[in-house]
Amino acid sequence: MAETGTVLRGKFSGVDLDALVEWQAVRTWLYWGMFWLMVTPSIGVAISGLFTFPDYLGTENIELTFGRLRPVHVNGVIFGAFSALFFGECYYLVPRLCGVEVPWARLGAPLAWLWNLALAAALISLPLGENHGLEAGELPLFAEIPLFIVVATTTLQFLMAIARRLEPPLYVALWYLIGAFIWTTMNLILGSFILPYTINGINSAAFHGLYIHYIVGLWITPAGYVLIYYFLPISAGNPLFSHKLSLVGFWSLALFYPFVGIHHYLFSPIADWAETIAITTSMLLIIPVWTVLVNFFGTMMGKWHEFGRNLPAKFLIMGSIMYLIGCFQGSTEALRSIQQPTHFTDFVISHSHLTVFGTFVVWAMGGLIYVWPRVWGRELWSFRMGNWSFWLITVGISTMGLVLTAGGLQQGFQWMAGAEWLDTVVPMKPYWFVRTLSGISMDVGMSLLVVNLMLTTLLEPATEKRPALRPGAEPAGEPAE
Repeated sequence: MAETGTVLRGKFSGVDLDALVEWQAVRTWLYWGMFWLMVTPSIGVAISGLFTFPDYLGTENIELTFGRLRPVHVNGVIFGAFSALFFGECYYLVPRLCGVEVPWARLGAPLAWLWNLALAAALISLPLGENHGLEAGELPLFAEIPLFIVVATTTLQFLMAIARRLEPPLYVALWYLIGAFIWTTMNLILGSFILPYTINGINSAAFHGLYIHYIVGLWITPAGYVLIYYFLPISAGNPLFSHKLSLVGFWSLALFYPFVGIHHYLFSPIADWAETIAITTSMLLIIPVWTVLVNFFGTMMGKWHEFGRNLPAKFLIMGSIMYLIGCFQGSTEALRSIQQPTHFTDFVISHSHLTVFGTFVVWAMGGLIYVWPRVWGRELWSFRMGNWSFWLITVGISTMGLVLTAGGLQQGFQWMAGAEWLDTVVPMKPYWFVRTLSGISMDVGMSLLVVNLMLTTLLEPATEKRPALRPGAEPAGEPAE
């Protein structure tokens, strides 16, 4: 993997990697990503308070009810916070891995505006009642069309850049990038234009199970792998531990993940054979999870002593730990015996937060911390503030995962023992209150991170004064890959 600060060899020799990057596209996408980081997780905290204080947002405005605001939170985190950061970081890493410019790179900034304005309009319309009723597929058609156009266009841009790459070998991050964009272009056709209008009844539930898991497993997951496979070796200053392991992870993900979505519908009218396939493939997902985790921790060998001062690596490794825990939950809760006490409980919500936020959004933040100082040619304004962000986010998501898991198991076993539903709600209130506090901790951490990055843009570093760096250069004292 070629990066500024290394000795470039082969056809990369003499190539100015900084000149290949369309910095305006990177900046625009990352600005939007930071905006959504500030807004959409905070909506989640606001609505979590309704579990403890049901009337605190008022009782007259239906727009402020949980059912209207939750899809704003879910879609905003997935398509706003995570996806905007991912697009921006792709415009940075693709030309550096390929040694060529992204075709029509100047479209990157207009595409960012199209994506994010359409998403903003959709998120405003959701509380007003525009909703397809499909989780992660609630957005109205007027937003889904431009979102599809952006995904299809960027897919074409990145595939053309990869096709024109200087060296034939394909680094693993590009494998996952190809998969993420191609799979999602096809999945958006299913979820945006087919499923809401032509499929009904139990078939709609089955296909929706597939669609939402394609969003998580064939968009967010491979996209997250793109980021950590690129930014972890570079931030650690180590080569990737094993290329073969990375390909085992890629092909097992591609083989098993398309079938797992129906594991949300066990004990339903969906055919037993389809449920059993979903259970089997859910367990087999342990293969890509363990292979990539071995790869990530192996990449850090010999560099753990530098870990404390390496903010990008800290976010990436913390996200990997959350991935291990969250995916263990996801695989085991697909078993019929485990799903009985966990289905419809906060155990599932714990799993989704540990993976979507604790893993993939955190990985995107790790990439953001790496890229943003290079966008502006200077060092991060304050390491101390960045470290506070890390620990507030880490403590918050860890606490949230713990209390939701514990509360969900308690409630599930109460149901199985025959307790009335209402009698199981009252014991959950302390868990829900701690969940809100943990969300506040995460929000404060993300806010400090965004403030830190904005000060990086506006001010000189708060610690040691060093010469300004040109865009893309390695800050002094930080190892290159």
